[in-house]
Amino acid sequence: MEYLEFFLYGLIQGLTEFIPVSSTAHLKVIALVLGIDDPGSSLSAIIQLGSIFALFWYFRKDIFKFRSQSKTSIFDSFLHQRLLISILIGTIPIVLLGGTVKLFIPNFFEKILRSNLSIALVSIMMSIFMYIAEKSKKGSTNIKNHNYSDSFLIGLSQAFAIFPGISRSGVTISTALVSGWERVDAAKFSFILGIPAISIAAIVELITSFDGFYSFSFFPLILGLTTTFVSSLFAIDFLLKYFSSNGLKLFIFYRIVFGVVILLNL
Repeated sequence: MEYLEFFLYGLIQGLTEFIPVSSTAHLKVIALVLGIDDPGSSLSAIIQLGSIFALFWYFRKDIFKFRSQSKTSIFDSFLHQRLLISILIGTIPIVLLGGTVKLFIPNFFEKILRSNLSIALVSIMMSIFMYIAEKSKKGSTNIKNHNYSDSFLIGLSQAFAIFPGISRSGVTISTALVSGWERVDAAKFSFILGIPAISIAAIVELITSFDGFYSFSFFPLILGLTTTFVSSLFAIDFLLKYFSSNGLKLFIFYRIVFGVVILLNL
């Protein structure tokens, strides 16, 4: 039974981390529906490591380009340096907000914002924001020509993803679209920006819950991480291909239904 639970945790985490529907909300709600334990923020963060590995693997060619800048053209070198700085700028807001909450209100999410009512309302509000983004005028901003102000704005929106139900990919992609980004580059930047954010969250949870880490069975945890890795690769590939031609419409509809169903079952 424990193996099945961790397999389900990994499957839900991997499929929903990058698709804009909120992995935290689905881990909480689906666990309740299936009659298994809510994994909690600590186990959720540990399972997220599988998503981080998937990001590194999927974008390995882009990441490894940073190591060979001396062999590239001046333009490419400048582009990669700008992207690294952009990721750093975009990561600052979530580190500051997440760090403040973790230090001064450590149980805030567990007591208040992981409730089904909160998740349902946030899901519906996110669908409205995503609808505005979907209907916004299509722009020409991309990874090559974006400004650092774009990076900070998208990073600022990412900071709000610490609240369960918001969806890190959903809020960052939507913010990019509202700011005039091209669809595919909005998704790519969102994914790459997520590498340090998800990594930091997982590391912090590992450190703060180090004693509790030993309460997790080793092999079921490995199964959960592996499942997360594989399903995350599928989710990244699916979103990049689907989103480029279809936009956010499917996910907007899904988030409304998800929120309403939860409200009707409170």
